[in-house]
Amino acid sequence: MSDFKKHDKVTWNISQGPTHGTVQEKRVKDFEFDGQHFTASTEEPAYIVKSEKTGAKAAHKSSALTRR
Repeated sequence: MSDFKKHDKVTWNISQGPTHGTVQEKRVKDFEFDGQHFTASTEEPAYIVKSEKTGAKAAHKSSALTRR
């Protein structure tokens, strides 16, 4: 499992293909984001990422992110 920090450049996949962006914040407790519930812990954190292309934000587990 990778540990990402704010401003790290990452890639993740969406239905249209790979998306590039930056880590905005790390979450280690369960949270709501964009109307969805996400589970997170210190052992399995989640990250809020921002797309370089659209500026849209999304939440992902570290396993869905790849460092660029």
